[in-house]
Amino acid sequence: MMMPSRQAVAAIALGVSGLALGGAWFAENILGLVPCALCLLERWPFRVVLAVSALALIWKLARRPLLALALLAMLAGVGLGATHVGVEQHWWPSPLPECAAPAFGGGSIADRLARMPARPAKPCDEAVLLIPSVPVSFAALQLVLALVMSVLLATSVLRME
Repeated sequence: MMMPSRQAVAAIALGVSGLALGGAWFAENILGLVPCALCLLERWPFRVVLAVSALALIWKLARRPLLALALLAMLAGVGLGATHVGVEQHWWPSPLPECAAPAFGGGSIADRLARMPARPAKPCDEAVLLIPSVPVSFAALQLVLALVMSVLLATSVLRME
């Protein structure tokens, strides 16, 4: 089986990361879905891969180390995705304090209103489904995408060339 060149892997990583971030933007800004704190954190590995893979396309001599850096970012994405799926499945609590329900008790009504966030928070343990009748959350899709990207990047970095 013919493996894609490192240049092709960099282009694929750039395109997939751009599509993942574009899809998140679309879901948030067009579909009106509110992301939780873990969702926002899960976007960072794709941002890193987007930037690093763009550099890898330009800088041929540093392509392998840059793709290794992209692999590390995607492995972080796998960890974040697995954490988020575990939180959604109630296997463990979220490690982020922002994922807990806010406490607005105490003080006057004016004090309570002042402590409310400008944008309502979404709990991290509440799964957002792409298709309501199919029990696959955005976090699970992100995990699968990060796993596939990690395998592709690892095979490219580890291949002798």
